[in-house]
Amino acid sequence: MTSSVNLPWVEKYRPKQLDDLISHQDIISTIRKFIHENRLPHLLFYGPPGTGKTSTILACAKELYTPQQFNSMVLELNASDDRGINVVRNQIMSFASTRSIFKSGFKLIILDEADAMTNDAQNALRRVIEKFTENVRFCLICNYMSKIIPAIQSRCTRFRFGPLKSDQILPRMNYVIEEERLKVTEDGRQALLSLAHGDMRRVINILQSTSMAFDEVNEENVYTCVGHPLKSDIANIISWMLNEDLTSAYSKIRDLQTFKGLALQDILTEIHLYVHKIEFPPNVRIFLLEKMADVECRLSAGCSEKLQLGSLVAAFDTIKYLVAKEVS
Repeated sequence: MTSSVNLPWVEKYRPKQLDDLISHQDIISTIRKFIHENRLPHLLFYGPPGTGKTSTILACAKELYTPQQFNSMVLELNASDDRGINVVRNQIMSFASTRSIFKSGFKLIILDEADAMTNDAQNALRRVIEKFTENVRFCLICNYMSKIIPAIQSRCTRFRFGPLKSDQILPRMNYVIEEERLKVTEDGRQALLSLAHGDMRRVINILQSTSMAFDEVNEENVYTCVGHPLKSDIANIISWMLNEDLTSAYSKIRDLQTFKGLALQDILTEIHLYVHKIEFPPNVRIFLLEKMADVECRLSAGCSEKLQLGSLVAAFDTIKYLVAKEVS
């Protein structure tokens, strides 16, 4: 146990075997059948981060090989490693072309974040996959399948790992809370789930950060830890924009941003959810959503937050007149 004390919780509580995985049971049962029938194809796992892609293939590897065989039978390369065309030609080729004296079965090459590989490297890899199928199985893991060349896609069996649902994340999160003996409130749990967006890794990382920074994991502490605006902050911001004059609303929001270190992108995302709950006339809602989309587009292009906040406040100021016009 002492060796795992200083481990980040995402590694400490990473599933060790297929039975520990909390979701995608259809994918896991299919892969388990492949393993038991000794018919494992080349695999391509894709989907958002934190949905269990790497954990699934590592659990498969541990089921396929004993601890003594693991290092000689499994080659794992991540995007942090150099994976240009030379690595494919040298390291991957030499691993794939040699047979192991320990086991008569196939070796396993795991290429994590394969969408970061260059097209040249992927084209070189295509030939390696074709040439050494008898001896090796490849598992490519990526977030965006569109960045994998069609030639490799056609040689692999593809599995999509979708975002996890809250009821799938909750049992594992509760297990970590229990193991670490944390003091977590109900609103703290809900805050963790709402910030997760289906990413198990994100939940555990935020939980660890908050528990280290505060004695209690509650809603306010969770949002403070990640620098995300509280629901009460968003309610205040909308109230200021709808009820105060433009200059006053702008200065109050700027003060709040500075005091709490909030990003306009996060504020905009939360306001978007609120806009759908407020009973605006259809043409007013359409106008507001278009203006907010423009602000988000300009923010992503690297425009000034101060100017874009002015644009957002101005859009809300304009809808006051539009609503008044509708009423009259």
